[in-house]
Amino acid sequence: MRSTKVKWATSLFVALALLSCNRQKDASDAFGNFEADDQIVSSEIAGKLLSCNFEEGITLSRGSVIAAVDTVPLSLQLTQLESQVMTIQARKQAVRSQIAVIEQQKKNLEKDKIRISNMLKDGAATQKQMDDVNGGMEVFDKQISNTKSQDLILSGETEVIATQVAQLRDKISRCRIISPIDGLVLEKYKKSGELIGQGQSLCRIADVSSLNLRVYVSGDQLPHLKIGQKVKVLIDDTATKNRILEGAVSWISSEAEFTPKIIQTKVERVKLVYAVKVKVANDGSLKIGMPGEIKFID
Repeated sequence: MRSTKVKWATSLFVALALLSCNRQKDASDAFGNFEADDQIVSSEIAGKLLSCNFEEGITLSRGSVIAAVDTVPLSLQLTQLESQVMTIQARKQAVRSQIAVIEQQKKNLEKDKIRISNMLKDGAATQKQMDDVNGGMEVFDKQISNTKSQDLILSGETEVIATQVAQLRDKISRCRIISPIDGLVLEKYKKSGELIGQGQSLCRIADVSSLNLRVYVSGDQLPHLKIGQKVKVLIDDTATKNRILEGAVSWISSEAEFTPKIIQTKVERVKLVYAVKVKVANDGSLKIGMPGEIKFID
């Protein structure tokens, strides 16, 4: 009887030992939660928000217009600048016409100079007449130079206004707010009709086609990981079974930290660990915040 009890106890010990070994073998190497690389979409222009073509939970396409800011104030400024450009162009035309008139007067005086020069040789004209002609030509030269400088000033003003026009047109184009990525709207901060400031956030979006499983590994596990390494990712499938996916290590922290409170027990929280991100393709079943585990591939 005693021998039977000893055999039974020995068998039970062996069974428990094997079960413990199997559990350790099946145990995951790290635990964590899924997260996404989100992005804040902001307005580059201050004004009234005319439309918002997005809601929380919808998917936005990259390059699509998701909101529009009122462009009327900017358009009025643009119209005013364009009118100034037209006025300056008219002034430039008048200046150039004036230059043409003075140059023609100078040409006429040059003809007089030739005649007076010939007459002076024959004694039919005086030196004073010649001096008057030369003086008149100098006056015309100064008038032409002065008028051309006015033309240059007007050209400079035109360039300044042209730059301002380009800036306004750029601002008007930025009133159409574009989605920078293909992503899911996680949070919406503004509604149509509200006033927004420059740089103010409209929504938060994230590309959920792949998610990052942020896990924490101990120092003795760290040498077994490297960027790009493939690992098994386990998520809950049923109450007793896990679903296995494949992931790749995309980031490893260079600094140790205490284990976050949401991850481990109070005993585990005092340990120093390293954060690791594992990139996992999302077939639609993965959700932000969902728990997950990883297992190193031997």
